[in-house]
Amino acid sequence: SSLHPPPPRFKGFSCLRLPSSWDYRHLQTFNTASPCQDVKQLTSGVAMAQVLHQIDAAWFNESWLSRIKEDVGDNWRIKASNLKKVLQGIMSYYHEFLGQQISEALIPNLNQITECSDPVELGRLLQLILGCAINCEKKQEHIQNIMTLEESVQHVVMTAIQELMSKEILSSPLNDAVGELEQQLKKALEELQEALAEKEELRQRCEELDMQVTTLQDEKHSLVSENEMMNEKLDQLDGSFDDPNTVVAKKYFHAQLQLEQLQEENFRLEAAKDDYRVHCEELEKQLIEFQHRNDELTSLAEETRALKDEIDVLRATSDKANKLESTVEIYRQKLQDLNDLRKQVKTLQETNMMYMHNTVSLEEELKKANAARTQLETYKRQVQDLHVKLSSESKRADTLAFEMKRLEEKHEALLKEKERLIEQRDTLKETNEELRCSQVQQDHLNQTGASAAKSYENLAAEIMPVEYREVFIRLQHENKMLRLQQEGSENERIEELQEQLEQKHRKMNELETEQRLSKERIRELQQQIEDLQKSLQEQGSKSEGESKSSHAWRHLICAYIRYCNFSNTNIILSHTREYF
Repeated sequence: SSLHPPPPRFKGFSCLRLPSSWDYRHLQTFNTASPCQDVKQLTSGVAMAQVLHQIDAAWFNESWLSRIKEDVGDNWRIKASNLKKVLQGIMSYYHEFLGQQISEALIPNLNQITECSDPVELGRLLQLILGCAINCEKKQEHIQNIMTLEESVQHVVMTAIQELMSKEILSSPLNDAVGELEQQLKKALEELQEALAEKEELRQRCEELDMQVTTLQDEKHSLVSENEMMNEKLDQLDGSFDDPNTVVAKKYFHAQLQLEQLQEENFRLEAAKDDYRVHCEELEKQLIEFQHRNDELTSLAEETRALKDEIDVLRATSDKANKLESTVEIYRQKLQDLNDLRKQVKTLQETNMMYMHNTVSLEEELKKANAARTQLETYKRQVQDLHVKLSSESKRADTLAFEMKRLEEKHEALLKEKERLIEQRDTLKETNEELRCSQVQQDHLNQTGASAAKSYENLAAEIMPVEYREVFIRLQHENKMLRLQQEGSENERIEELQEQLEQKHRKMNELETEQRLSKERIRELQQQIEDLQKSLQEQGSKSEGESKSSHAWRHLICAYIRYCNFSNTNIILSHTREYF
């Protein structure tokens, strides 16, 4: 959906005329499948629909584009249908996506375009397409493409944009409420996308665990089959396992212990798989809740649109009522007698003199209030500068404290890792010593009983063949590799969770700092306002005019206090929503 200068297809918009040398090469930058060499080719509406699809492919999607019939020919009914669909799509884009209304003066006459190929009406339609391009999400790209055109074309395009902006936009009084609902809807959709992504990640993790469990089960079955074969051979050796001191019995018991350890590892992996399955079900429940919330927000948006239409109707009725009331008031004034008018003139003269005196006193009070307001603004700027310095220093202190805490935790983790490595080293040393002792003992037994136990050596050679020993060593190596692989994946997951936790803590510290600074600023402003109120109350007993002015000034100050409190509260709430 890369966009170029969309609507400068004609050398003029609204009431501007097209020059004879117009070549439409800027319209061809959209690479539309339909030809757009002259006015008659554009009246079919196919090229304009393709351009709208390139401007915003999400709104003017493929299903909308498929409704535009391409095989038009000279059939003016199909042309009118295509142009009507294009105009309806543009108006819905302005109303629903941009939150704006099109002025009646900018809506083109489609009959003039289809029957007479009127370039003025066609220019109005292209002017609306230009408005879509300069208000969409990629408007900067379109503006840059417009600046690359010829100077004469740029002048016409800018004129059309100015005319569009001066007549087109009619703001709605409920745009703020609709914007808030749209923001809530976008936020709910983002949370829904995050939940779906987390669900997909957990599902992949469960599949990986299932594959690992399947692999371990296959290995378990192979080990069980090999164990059965070895048991059959051992059963044939009559009483070889009756003596626990023999080498074959020791190796058998060692293999049996390893088999039990592998079974325990398999059970642990199955339990982890069940835990992930439960977590996945919880995420599915959350997804259903988010969908219900999305439906509620959609219904609220529809109710808002209905209320907006009702407010427009009531506004029109109110305008008519005001006009009628003004007409009645004019007729009532004409029915008054001349004597009443003279009495009113005298009364007005006396009132005017009184108002003049009041005006002089109010002007003096206004000068004093302006001086106090100037001093208050100076104090306010000084307080803002001090707050900026205080907030920067507080953020710096919180950041240093958080970094120190993180380094301490990292130091403790390294100490624990060091202790674990020392324990592994001691264990390996003990195992090595045991293996050396057993080997020395075996060599000694072989030397002392060489002459008298020749038949026994033949029997031992039959009991422990070379292939069994190779199988046993291979199984030990595979078990070790599986353990290392599992530990590496768990360590990576723990590191990722620790990084996320650190980011959340850092964000929480920043929000707490901003909240604390905002509260301090509110307290200082309230103290300043109380001081000003006391000073104004002391000056309020001088005259009646001064008391009225000070009373109005106090109301203004109280309103400012409420505004400051409301603004700071909104800032804190917005930061809190952003964090969660």
